[in-house]
Amino acid sequence: MEWLKQLRQHLLTGVSFAIPFVACGGILIAAALAFAPMSATGPDMNAIANEHLRDFLKLILKVGETSFAMLLPVLAGYIAYSIAGKPGLVPGMIGGWLAGHLGTVEMVINGQAQTKDVSAGFLGALVAGLLAGYLVQLIKKMPTHKFVKPIMPILIMPVVSSVIVGALMLLVIGPPIAAAMNSMNAWLLEMNASEAYGTKVMLAALLGAMIAFDMGGPVNKVAFFFASGLIAQGNFTVMGPVAAAICTPPLGMGLATLMARRLWTEEQRESGYAAMGMGMIGITEGAIPFAASDPLRVIPCIMLGSMVASTTAMLAKVGNHAPHGGPIVLPVIDNRLMYIVAIVAGTLVTAIAINVVKMLTRKAEPAAA
Repeated sequence: MEWLKQLRQHLLTGVSFAIPFVACGGILIAAALAFAPMSATGPDMNAIANEHLRDFLKLILKVGETSFAMLLPVLAGYIAYSIAGKPGLVPGMIGGWLAGHLGTVEMVINGQAQTKDVSAGFLGALVAGLLAGYLVQLIKKMPTHKFVKPIMPILIMPVVSSVIVGALMLLVIGPPIAAAMNSMNAWLLEMNASEAYGTKVMLAALLGAMIAFDMGGPVNKVAFFFASGLIAQGNFTVMGPVAAAICTPPLGMGLATLMARRLWTEEQRESGYAAMGMGMIGITEGAIPFAASDPLRVIPCIMLGSMVASTTAMLAKVGNHAPHGGPIVLPVIDNRLMYIVAIVAGTLVTAIAINVVKMLTRKAEPAAA
């Protein structure tokens, strides 16, 4: 259908502009953390003995984090730009930034109430971009006086659409996400309290699916905060499965581009290399460019791979003493061999699943400009 082709093209436009930010941020963060010694709280930059090296790595880490922070605004902004042209950039980028900064929520972690940021993640940025673009398109069609028309694209459209998009993100989208985060956290606490073997396996599968679902969004954050909060209680066997699930989406998508290169564009293959680098240091967001451009096929596949990784790690009683994921935390892992097995299994399942799905649905895939 024509509207699906147009929607896919809008998403691809946003992704194409966002990919350099993901690659730049991921590579710089990976380069910085690769030299940081592993501590009980993850990679520790302050533990680097050489002062000049420490300062340089902190510098590139800051630049990398800044590039990564621009991902959501750029993604949403250029989706809106694809729909409505230049007037869509401002509300799109504002909506994208707000998607990652919806406010705060009080969550019970480790028996204590803690304040956590609320983010809608990349899915929220997609919604913000589409909302901003179509809203500006609607405003364009409104009849205007000839004296007002010249200032419409530079003043009226950006201001009016930004206020509407901002209000919807903060007042309509934000509160339900905050409430859902609390509900999901309470649900996970109940499941973890059960001593039943089957419940533990279900918990691991659920955590893996949550980690991969929105890659840094609210669902991902609930699973991560839940697992990392248990470390202080001496329970390391929940963070172990989560750590394996964290790196599986980018590693799996990167491997998929290598296994079946003809199924992927040159840009996607380049993103695959960056994704694998980010997966090695536990940055789930490395898979966002793939999921944002093709969510209906990519998200189920990466969820399946992360579920395999987390369940394998749980069955093998893999423990992780640091609130981080990926192969980079191997020094603080209990049962390292099975941790590696879990990551490899999840990565292979992700790569094979997405390639099979793409091959089976290739004829129905809408042509991309």
